Amino acid sequence: MRDKLVHRGPDSLADYERLEMLLYAAFRMGDTKPLAKALINRHGSFSRVLAARADHLAREPSLGVNGAAAIKLVHAAALRLVQAEVMEMPILSNWDRLMEYLTAALARERTEQFRVLFLDPRNRLIADEVLHRGTVNHAPVSPREVVKRALELHSTALILVHNYPSGDPTPSGADIEMTASVKAAAAVLDIAVHDHVIMGSGSWVSLQQMGMM
Repeated sequence: MRDKLVHRGPDSLADYERLEMLLYAAFRMGDTKPLAKALINRHGSFSRVLAARADHLAREPSLGVNGAAAIKLVHAAALRLVQAEVMEMPILSNWDRLMEYLTAALARERTEQFRVLFLDPRNRLIADEVLHRGTVNHAPVSPREVVKRALELHSTALILVHNYPSGDPTPSGADIEMTASVKAAAAVLDIAVHDHVIMGSGSWVSLQQMGMM
């Protein structure tokens, strides 16, 4: 597999082979193919294994803390690579790239979370921060907390983002009301709220594009 990776590129490997090599790097002993295949079968795909919570992975039979740490390190590196590319460009004029990043970060999350993209005056990304993690269907948000953090980061514009683990990104009445509350609180301090993006499983909606804000 190593020769195939080096000479033919990563696309020449099956997903279980990528995970098998990753697990071998963590354990440095034994045959990791059965474990790799079992993890992919249990979670549904290679990408879902990477996106799984660290504490859940650590409880997987035969994986443990070392294997979980190796998997989450690769996941974090992949997200950081995409985020670095996003941070170098104005967000609003590179919307497709932003959606690729948010899909990678949120589409496979099993718990709802509310995060904010804090932008500078040129609409470049200063920070992407998770402000709340909720249950599978609830992530409470305080407009005051959002605005306070924007001031701390000297951010002049925001994009609100949250995910629906159920897979359906259709905005609820509560989503629209919360967006209006954050927008009103931010406007007092001349901070713009450009959009509220809701991520589902492989799909997303923009409240701005839908005319809901």
